[in-house]
Amino acid sequence: MGNSMSGDTSAVQSVDRALQILAIISDKGESGVTEIATELGVHKSTASRLMSALLEHNMVEQVSERGRFRLGLGLVRLAGQVSASQESVTGSRTITRALATAVGETVNIAVLDGNQVLYLDQVAGNNIMSLRSWIGQVVPTYCTATGKALVAWLEPAARKRTYPEKWVKFTANTITDAKTFENELEQVRQQGFAAASEEIEIGLIAIAAPIRDSHGDVIATVAVSGPAFRITPDRIDTIAEQVMQAAHQLSGKADI
Repeated sequence: MGNSMSGDTSAVQSVDRALQILAIISDKGESGVTEIATELGVHKSTASRLMSALLEHNMVEQVSERGRFRLGLGLVRLAGQVSASQESVTGSRTITRALATAVGETVNIAVLDGNQVLYLDQVAGNNIMSLRSWIGQVVPTYCTATGKALVAWLEPAARKRTYPEKWVKFTANTITDAKTFENELEQVRQQGFAAASEEIEIGLIAIAAPIRDSHGDVIATVAVSGPAFRITPDRIDTIAEQVMQAAHQLSGKADI
């Protein structure tokens, strides 16, 4: 009985400390193990073990090679699931709602998570047939409009790190090699937007444009997606212009 209670107490203490770590990093933006140990009043080895657990679950991520940590995208996945069931909206909703209304299709905001795309937010269009929720979902970069728009402007070495471990062929239109992918990304850079026509799912069309920070770096994408019978070839250019305009409006915003 005594050992069980002691173990329970230790586990609860570890959870409590892990939550404190997330709060510390949230306040500071980024923090090192030594700083965290000092804040918690624990030995550095204890703080290091807790950080390793949080890192394994993507709750935190390491900043380059400096030994410092910031909040990770694992938290975004959890937040995405919460936001899917809440009425509260982010700062981007005014723009994405306007876009969804204008095109009548679903609008998503997504970011790069390693070599995958992570969907943060979604606004449904006004068509009766609505697509499933993508919030919190991850998909490959090479066969999605969002993925192409996220990686097209990366440096070559960084782009290669977004290649999949295996080029899975989801449909007859799926890109399955690096050369074809790079050619596609060159076209994305030239036209300013990315498109994916039934590349990850039969009947699904998507168009995405990059959202940039104040330095011009791509930090996210805004995308329109819908069924092929509605997003027909003659609509692509018009929708692309609307998506790029929305991306321009969103660029530089810290609350996307």
